[in-house]
Amino acid sequence: MAKGKKAAKGPAKTKGYADDLTKLGDRIKSLRIAKGYTNYENFAFEHDIPRAQYGRYERGEDLRYSSLLKVIKAFGMTPKEFFSEGIE
Repeated sequence: MAKGKKAAKGPAKTKGYADDLTKLGDRIKSLRIAKGYTNYENFAFEHDIPRAQYGRYERGEDLRYSSLLKVIKAFGMTPKEFFSEGIE
């Protein structure tokens, strides 16, 4: 960190984190729809992902990296492909 600069704290840090999770959820949802699944529950069921858990991912709730990798694999993608669009 540069001298004289402080790390973001409080609402600014939390908002950025929440925005990133929202973008992640939007990316997951858009890929599911692109695969032809209009219902997230069907996608989750067919890929052995707990439906309620998968629904939280699409809503931008926090998820573990290992869970994200499982979702990425269900889309038939690599992490590099997944993060190449829709997430800054």
